[in-house]
Amino acid sequence: MDKGVLLDRLGATGEDRMLLAKVWDRMQQARSRNIPAATDFLSPQQQILTRELLHLAGAAETEYVFLGGYPEAERRLVLFLPDWMEMETAESESPIRCLRASFRAEQSLSHRDFLGSLMGMGIVREKIGDILVGPESADILVLETVEPFLLQSWDSAGRVKLNVTSVPLEYLHIPQVQWEEIRDTVSSLRLDAVVSTGLRMSRGKAAELISGGRVQVNWQECTKPDRAVAEGDTISARGYGKFQLLEAGGITKKGRICIVVKRFI
Repeated sequence: MDKGVLLDRLGATGEDRMLLAKVWDRMQQARSRNIPAATDFLSPQQQILTRELLHLAGAAETEYVFLGGYPEAERRLVLFLPDWMEMETAESESPIRCLRASFRAEQSLSHRDFLGSLMGMGIVREKIGDILVGPESADILVLETVEPFLLQSWDSAGRVKLNVTSVPLEYLHIPQVQWEEIRDTVSSLRLDAVVSTGLRMSRGKAAELISGGRVQVNWQECTKPDRAVAEGDTISARGYGKFQLLEAGGITKKGRICIVVKRFI
């Protein structure tokens, strides 16, 4: 299928169309030149679009692999494999590198601090994978193309001095995810009702955020407060956090639905 026809069939416009066109070009590069070819890092939403593209393009599952540097990575790239490469050896051709930025323990830094510092140096978001922040260091996954520049030039985040070194991916520090369990009852499994519980806000405020385009369900924007959600759905709101609906079931005497939410801290 022609690239333009395929993008039209997906209904891709604007930035999504540009992204999927680049993914298509990387796939064709691997096929025509018989060499590995990788995309930039993709957000979870972009990964969903990319999977739809690859499915419609008829790409075999042996032609590509999603890599993020570690199994639970949120941001991943697609590595397209030539026909001579086995899936088991794909990681050896991965362009992902890990930089460890160490700082003094009393100088607390956040994910936002590191991302802001990197983007302030002119590194676009697509070149940066997950940022894993610990008490005395952060491991930042980046593309190999920006690694030399950062090793030479990156020495601070705001006013905090950093010691930046390269470390093998097998020595990655993965901090334990902090979360809390919330149990509540809702009148229905409407998105606004569940967001109200998951983010501890009024239902009216939740509906306002949803209608304003600030809420995503499974990394896709949703502007309908009455959308039904289900067990396993991950829901986030820009500036307010993220949670997962772990359980939904059981009806109280007043007809309300019991839910259990896993809210990430």
